[in-house]
Amino acid sequence: MSRMPQGPEQDQLPSKTTPLTPDEVPQQATLARSFDAVAAQYAAARPGYPPALFDAVEELAGRPLSGARVLDVGAGTGIATGLLADRGARVTAVEPGAAMAAELHAAHPAVPLVRALGDALPFRDDAGFDFVGYAQAWHWTDPARSVPEALRVLRPGGALALWWNVPDPDVDWAAEQEARIARRLPGYHGHSVAPEAPDLIRDLGLGLHPVSRVLHWTRRVPVDTHLAMLGSRSYFSAIGPAAAAPVLAAERAALRDVFPDGIVEEAYALDLTVTLRPSVPS
Repeated sequence: MSRMPQGPEQDQLPSKTTPLTPDEVPQQATLARSFDAVAAQYAAARPGYPPALFDAVEELAGRPLSGARVLDVGAGTGIATGLLADRGARVTAVEPGAAMAAELHAAHPAVPLVRALGDALPFRDDAGFDFVGYAQAWHWTDPARSVPEALRVLRPGGALALWWNVPDPDVDWAAEQEARIARRLPGYHGHSVAPEAPDLIRDLGLGLHPVSRVLHWTRRVPVDTHLAMLGSRSYFSAIGPAAAAPVLAAERAALRDVFPDGIVEEAYALDLTVTLRPSVPS
């Protein structure tokens, strides 16, 4: 994902962003809608997040999630939504995709759900959220819009938290798999925005000081679940099941050599970036 241009210096928080017209919706947001075609598969196969992630979010934000008002933006099928609620957070979910939102509502019917983009949040200024979180989703936004939007709805001292499960590049089989997929899928995009997030935020010129952390964790899943997880990625969902099938079949054959028992140990480098909204005079 390319680096965003540096924004102007601002002495105060931005006012409410005007709604986006269809022509203004970023290309990456349009691609993100491709997840609707694989929403059930996404819900079933995508990994969650370890408790250590939420411990780190609380540490870097300087407050617990329990009792906090949390806006989960790009919430997808609600994987992070449920985990945040389990930590005692009062979660409101934001998700633009109809099928993804339907999966979220089915799994978490008590969670308020708003259909919207992170680049134009439909909440009043100073809405008072303690956290605005993006789980596996901030790269679908334009940071020049989504960061000011997060600041606008956060309380002073509130935290913008961004995180991604990234295939661990230090694990040989995972790195080799990513290289194979990149060669076979012209639409492949890597995971570089995760480590770039702090610089992207600093370069906006808003006087922000993001901090980052990388956590490592694994999960063991049947090979079918692993392949379904791969197939739920945007560049697979965008090309459709017929075009994806031979690539996934080749991956099944390659995985058989690494995991002959059919159980894949997925290895993740979990990138986290937390940015506090500066306190402002009352």
